[in-house]
Amino acid sequence: MQQSSTYRMQLKERICLTDAACDEQIIKISIAPLPGESLQPLVSGQYVCMGIPQLKDPAPAYFAVASSPYDTDAYEFVIKCTSGMAEKLAELDLESQIEVEGPMGKGFDLSGFKGKDIILMGVGTGIAPLRSVWRTLIQERENYGKISIYAGFLSTFHRLLTDEMDELADHNIDVSISLTTGHEDWSGPVGYVQHALEDDEPSGENTVVCLAGMSAMVDACTETLHNLGFNDDHILRNF
Repeated sequence: MQQSSTYRMQLKERICLTDAACDEQIIKISIAPLPGESLQPLVSGQYVCMGIPQLKDPAPAYFAVASSPYDTDAYEFVIKCTSGMAEKLAELDLESQIEVEGPMGKGFDLSGFKGKDIILMGVGTGIAPLRSVWRTLIQERENYGKISIYAGFLSTFHRLLTDEMDELADHNIDVSISLTTGHEDWSGPVGYVQHALEDDEPSGENTVVCLAGMSAMVDACTETLHNLGFNDDHILRNF
């Protein structure tokens, strides 16, 4: 499932996901194959390296694919526009060509865990590879037990894909949103995603967890999962 050489695709769509009042710009983009070419095979949660042809600065960078193997027209990404290639993708003209390497990485291959409950945990743009997983699970819903998502954001201004995540209830997928910074109008969990997980006390006996995010968050969640009785064979990372 790994494409070793670089090839070219086109920037087809770009949407800003964050509120104007937010101090971060996060975009959703899609890139599609050039005419006459097809999308490379994907495992949910894999990533690609993107660069601009003939351009060394900014340097190519790695981004997790947010679409699923069932989305065969384009790859989608959820990207925080901080600097470098992420910032360049926020200003690039539509139809511009992008040099791509991948998909690569382990991804989240759940094919060996059919019949088990699934938990997805991520914060901020770490939900990008998890979106790839939940879009796959929607297509394969009958193969798994209870599916739960624990997503964390700094504040309501930083929430992403709100409408899409609200619709997951239609597919019998539970969603818990935690805010690091709560406010009087917020009735959900306040704190980190692992705190919400601790409160729910899921059993590790028949459950597989997909973790995505910064190393500190992944380490903290892993410790919490160990305390709840999860073993490492059921704690998956996509890299």
